[in-house]
Amino acid sequence: MHIRRAVSADAEELSSLLNEIILAGGTTALETPLSAAKFADWFIDGEFPLTCHVAEHDQSLVGFQSLSLYGDPPKGFADIATFARMHPRTAGVGSALFPATRAAAEEFGLEFINATIRADNVSGLGYYTKMGFETYDRLIQVPLQDGTPVDRIKKRFTVGGGHHTMPGTYTCLWECLLSLSEDQTAPSLGP
Repeated sequence: MHIRRAVSADAEELSSLLNEIILAGGTTALETPLSAAKFADWFIDGEFPLTCHVAEHDQSLVGFQSLSLYGDPPKGFADIATFARMHPRTAGVGSALFPATRAAAEEFGLEFINATIRADNVSGLGYYTKMGFETYDRLIQVPLQDGTPVDRIKKRFTVGGGHHTMPGTYTCLWECLLSLSEDQTAPSLGP
């Protein structure tokens, strides 16, 4: 698998990859397919993207990962988005992309990379945990376009931090707090 920076010419193939995921539903907060032009603006060369890397395998783009300042995150933070082709699926895309994204975050002088993941996206939650992201907040019952409430889990990665926080007990404490019933709210560490 080859990792490189995305260029505008990749937008057509990458928007197709993303739109397949959007239309399948259930994993991304994005619910409306993107044109190639809108994809390029949101992920490659618009006002908010910092960087976007693609994974190539067998002469095809099989995934991408971006860092963005969309939504005006706190100073020192950028948001990450990771998507891998559904059909045919290629194992290890996210793991192959993250070192390049992490290096770019270091180059930009970021302190944290934020991932906001739908609570029903089990594979996404597992991926970011595997990459070293730690849960720090939960957004309760954020409605989808059809009104269905779905929690969002916020995880962050400490850039250049080696060990990201105290292992074990700390992570378990937050996982336990985040599993509180829907009518309760876990305290926020905030970004």
